[in-house]
Amino acid sequence: MTPVANARMYSATASVRADWKQLLAWVLARAGLAWDVIDYDAPAPLSALWARDDLGLAMMCGLPFSQRAPRPTLVAAPLPSPARYGGRPVYFTDIVVRTGSAFETLADTFGGIVGYTLADSMSGGVALRNHLAPFRAARGARLYRGAVGGLIHARGVIEALVEGRIDVGPLDSYYHDLLRRNEPALAQKVRIVDSTEALPIPPLVATTPLTPGELARVRSALQEATRTPELAAVTERLLLAGFVSPDPADYDVLAAISLRAIPPFEEL
Repeated sequence: MTPVANARMYSATASVRADWKQLLAWVLARAGLAWDVIDYDAPAPLSALWARDDLGLAMMCGLPFSQRAPRPTLVAAPLPSPARYGGRPVYFTDIVVRTGSAFETLADTFGGIVGYTLADSMSGGVALRNHLAPFRAARGARLYRGAVGGLIHARGVIEALVEGRIDVGPLDSYYHDLLRRNEPALAQKVRIVDSTEALPIPPLVATTPLTPGELARVRSALQEATRTPELAAVTERLLLAGFVSPDPADYDVLAAISLRAIPPFEEL
């Protein structure tokens, strides 16, 4: 079984998707690995992609990474280049509203309709619920009069906001920044009213066994990819400062958050 590579999770636009494919193809060639960079586009569920056993280099949400047994091999994690990441392999959930709305703060949205992508998505669901839980506890009553789920991805959240189906929703901050860099007309339709705490960013993982040599070559090639002039324009558009290989245990915090007694969206 030949391993495959994919970066669907952060393919925020058609051009970003092409840039990721170019970068991953360069990395595999540099590492001397004849693997395919595959397409796996929405609305195909990411959970089905992450359940595969032939992933050699694929972006995976940190929550299923932390929960899967056996745990995949953590190959590397991206370092987003915008200043708010501080040169760390982290991301946030940006809590956004429609640009033309009257909401100025997160508290202003209470009493409205909250949206989310999927209940088991870290950035699109769990992190937002975790962020809202203290407000819910302090209020002693529901924050929102309703919730709309199944928005699937960041674009679904933006569409629901623009159409007025929800008043507030979550965006993976790195995905959001990629939109702001590569499709500003869409990104300008929403604005941030709050962001969650920083959490470990979704990593590139392998679910298929890699030899120590293969793993070392892929990691080395990923580092080279952000330094070679050949890919300078690509990494600039991808807002990539580099890659690191964090301790897989860093992601345990995500599993711990998911196990907290946080009210579901329908009770927030």
